[in-house]
Amino acid sequence: MSHTHSSDAGPEAPHQESAPIEAIRLRHPWRTVFAVVLLLLVALFIYDTAFNRPVFNWGEVGKYLFDVRIVSGAGYALQLTVYSMIIAVLLGVTIAVMRQSPNPVVKSIAWVFLWLFRGTPVYVQLVFWGLVPTIYKSISLGVPFTEAAFTLNTKDLLSYFTLAVIGLALNEAAYMAEIVRAGLLSVEKGQNEAATALGLGWWHTMSRVILPQAMRVIIPPTGNEVISMLKTTSLVTAVPFTLDLYGRARDISAVTYQPVPMLIVASIWYLAVTSILMVGQYFLEKHFAKGVMQRPDVMKPTVATQSVRVVGVEDPAHPTYPSASGGENIVPPHNRPGGGGA
Repeated sequence: MSHTHSSDAGPEAPHQESAPIEAIRLRHPWRTVFAVVLLLLVALFIYDTAFNRPVFNWGEVGKYLFDVRIVSGAGYALQLTVYSMIIAVLLGVTIAVMRQSPNPVVKSIAWVFLWLFRGTPVYVQLVFWGLVPTIYKSISLGVPFTEAAFTLNTKDLLSYFTLAVIGLALNEAAYMAEIVRAGLLSVEKGQNEAATALGLGWWHTMSRVILPQAMRVIIPPTGNEVISMLKTTSLVTAVPFTLDLYGRARDISAVTYQPVPMLIVASIWYLAVTSILMVGQYFLEKHFAKGVMQRPDVMKPTVATQSVRVVGVEDPAHPTYPSASGGENIVPPHNRPGGGGA
């Protein structure tokens, strides 16, 4: 029985380009049905909220939305957030550095701080800070075991606003310390060693080498903590500090006997400020993520690949290459019989 090989059938026909594939988009009818059902439920909820629930009293919401007391409360909430986060970030960086210290005493103090402030509820901590003027009625300064040089009244020294800032900041510092520590650990150790080899001190190494790289890890959770802090300011009534946004809304509802509209007013303000903070967080993340997850453009050849010829090859469609031993020319595997050639 004789076998006919492709090489005996004469020159091969030139390769024909296949027609482009026409992609057919998959249909998901149940996904569409589910989306329509969700839209109907949302529309029914909005209609029911707007017309069938007089307890919402949207006229009352519009009346107090820009009330001077509400706007002032939103300003206090924003101040509490900013002051507490500034202190928390500075203290968190300090605690994170202490956690990495080789000194066991310093490391233990940092660990106890985290254990204490992360292990107790923030509301309980704020209640305790509110009781500080009762526990410590006066603060005496002077040489130990001698008569005090002067004494300060705690109530005059620490207002409820100051106590609220201290309580929020210390609680948040425990979480910021772990966030900063995670960011510092995300930078390769070789970066620190290289900076040291170049003669940079600790401050320049941290500010110019380590922190700029760690910020892309630190910024996203820090942005979440800022938003969370804004909402946590509603708990400062435990101090008690009642001039914040929620405190003012609650005071107004105690007079009008309509708590639901005032809760909606407070929620609208919280949502508005949170939205602004989220926009700022987005641009910060974009700024510190420069150079990360970016691939260089693919280099395109200056000469078309089909025009490149191998030196000494007569027919580019069926090339052969000389043998190293000086024998017959070698035929590439894909051009041999059964080699999978086109």
